[in-house]
Amino acid sequence: MTQEAIKEKEEVVELSREQEHEVRRTAALAMGGSRKLDARRAKGELNARERVALLLDPGTFRESGLFITSAVVADHDKTPADGKIAGSGEINGRRAAVVAYDFTVKGSSSSPVSNKKMSHFKALSANNGTPLIYLSESTGVRMPDAMGGTGMGSANSKTRFLRKREAPWVSAAFGYCFGSAAWHTVTADFAVFRKGSVLAVSSPGLVSRATGQEVDAQELGGWKVHADVTGYADAVADTDEEAIELARRFLSYLPSHNGELPPTAPIPSGSGDRAEEIKDIVPESRTKTYDVREVIERVADTGSVFPIKARYAKSLVTCLTRIGGQTVGIIANNPKFKGGALDAAACDKATSFLVLCDSYNIPLVHLVDQPGFLIGLEAERQKVAGKIINWMNALSLVTVPKISVTMRKNYGQAFINMGGGGTADATAGWWSSEVSFMDPTSAVAVVHGVDPKEEPELYAERLAEMAKGTTAYDVGRVYGFEQVIDPAETRDFILGALADQYNARTNGIGEHNLSTWPTSY
Repeated sequence: MTQEAIKEKEEVVELSREQEHEVRRTAALAMGGSRKLDARRAKGELNARERVALLLDPGTFRESGLFITSAVVADHDKTPADGKIAGSGEINGRRAAVVAYDFTVKGSSSSPVSNKKMSHFKALSANNGTPLIYLSESTGVRMPDAMGGTGMGSANSKTRFLRKREAPWVSAAFGYCFGSAAWHTVTADFAVFRKGSVLAVSSPGLVSRATGQEVDAQELGGWKVHADVTGYADAVADTDEEAIELARRFLSYLPSHNGELPPTAPIPSGSGDRAEEIKDIVPESRTKTYDVREVIERVADTGSVFPIKARYAKSLVTCLTRIGGQTVGIIANNPKFKGGALDAAACDKATSFLVLCDSYNIPLVHLVDQPGFLIGLEAERQKVAGKIINWMNALSLVTVPKISVTMRKNYGQAFINMGGGGTADATAGWWSSEVSFMDPTSAVAVVHGVDPKEEPELYAERLAEMAKGTTAYDVGRVYGFEQVIDPAETRDFILGALADQYNARTNGIGEHNLSTWPTSY
C-alpha cells in the first residue's frame, strides 16, 4: 500500500447516522451551488426554494423527495432533488401541493426520476382534492436520461397531462419554459407569466438549427406573445413576488376541489353604494363607447375584481370577483375595444372561462352590450364559425347558475352566446336596452338597400320600422327577460338571482360537464 493510500485511509472519519443524514440533507438543500444561486440573486430572481417559501404559509412546507437524484450514476452528486422541489403546505390556511423547478440543477431538466416525483403530487392533488401549483422554469427533457429506444420505450405518459379538473392547477412561468414546464402551464386553470419569461415547444437554439433561421426567444414564445396573441397568459407579473401573489390570490376565489363551493369572504363596507354611478358611465346612445370594467367595479364587492386574460381579446372582459361575498365569474362585452364586437379570440376566451367556472362551481354573470360577431375574410380564416358554436355548446353544458343582464344593445347570434334564448337561468334587461336580430341601421341596408345619403327620408322611415319591437319591454313581453330593471338595480338583481338559483339539492355543486374540455385549442 502506498504512503498516499495509507494517509487517505487514516483521514477517513466514520460518520454517525445523524451526521451522515445532515451531510446529505445539506448537500440537497444547496441546490446547484452558491455560485449559481448568487447569480440569480444578482438578477433579482428568486430561487426555487425561495419561491416555495413565498407561496406557502410560513412553517407549513412538508417536502417529499429531497434525496432523489438522477438515475445516471455519474450525475448522482450533480442532481440534488433531481432539479424538482416538491411537497405540500398551506395557502391561506388551506392545503395545497407544489412543484418548483430548480433551474440551478441542470436547467431543471426532467428525468424519469423527477417525473415520478411530479406524478406523485398530481395523483395526490386529484385524489385528495388539493390545488397543485407549478413554479415553472425548465430547459425541457434531460437528453442523456431520455435518449435511445430504451428511454423512449420506458416512458409512461398515458395520463401525464390529462386534465379532469378534480382540483385547481396553477402555473407560474418565470423564465425559459420548455418541455413539461410548457405543458403544465398551458394545461393549468390559471397561468401567470413573469415578464421576461419564454414558453415554447422547443428552445430558440433548437428551432434555429432546425429551420436555418435565427429565432429571437421573445418573438418565439415571449410573455407578450402569450398575453396578447395566444391567450395562454391569464395574468402578467413584473416580478417573481408579484407572480406568486397573483397565484395565491387566484386560489382564494376557488374551492380546494370540485366537490365543494368556493370560500365566501366578508363583504367590504361600501360595496354596492356606487350603483347610481352606472347611469353616468354608460351612455344611452349605443354608438358611444365606455369601459365596462367601470361598471363591473360598481356591481362587484369593493376591491374584489380579479381579471383573467386582460390583455387578450379585449372586446370581452372575463374576471373573477365577489358579489355579496360569493365568488362569481363575469363575462362582459367591452365597447371600449372594437365596439364590443366579438371575434374568434373572444370566443376562445369566453369558452375557456366557462370551463373554469363550471368545473369549480362558480356562478356565471353575463353583462351584455354587443353589436354581434365580427365578420369578414380574416374572421372566417380564424375559424370564427366553429368557435362560435364551441362557445354555444360549452354554454349549453354549463350547470352552474347563469345570469344574464342586457345593458344597452344585444344583437344576433351573440344574443344566444351571451346568455339569451334560454341559455341563462335568470335574465334581465335595463329599461334602455335594445334587442334584435341585427342592428336596425344594418338591417335597413340588408332588407331595403336604402342609402341614407341618397334617400334620407325613406331611410329614416325604414329605420323606424326596423327599430320597432326592440325594447326591453318587448323582450319581457314574451318572457325573454324575467325583469326590466333600472341600471342601478343590477347588483341587487344579481344578488337575488344567485339566491334563487342556488341548488339546495346538490348543495350548489354542478355536474362538471366541461371538466375534460380541452385546455388549449
